Amino acid sequence: MGGSAARRNWPVRVTSAMCRTAGKENQMQNWQGRRLLKDEEGQDLVEYTLLLAFVCLASAALFINAGGSMSTIWTVANNYASNAASVAAS
Repeated sequence: MGGSAARRNWPVRVTSAMCRTAGKENQMQNWQGRRLLKDEEGQDLVEYTLLLAFVCLASAALFINAGGSMSTIWTVANNYASNAASVAAS
């Protein structure tokens, strides 16, 4: 009995319902592709990363410029301390 039932189903006839199912699968794949292209969840991460990179570069530029100012401040403070020490010694 099992063998005869298998022979009756062969060759498989393609029905319109099967075509509709295949069409729906293709539509689903196309829809997922369009959704992937329009997905903006990762966009926030990229924007925050770019903002962080900009802040780091701006901070580095400020520290480089502030290095010269700090050197001047320490030189002036050292001169005042040296003058005060020489006045106190005399």
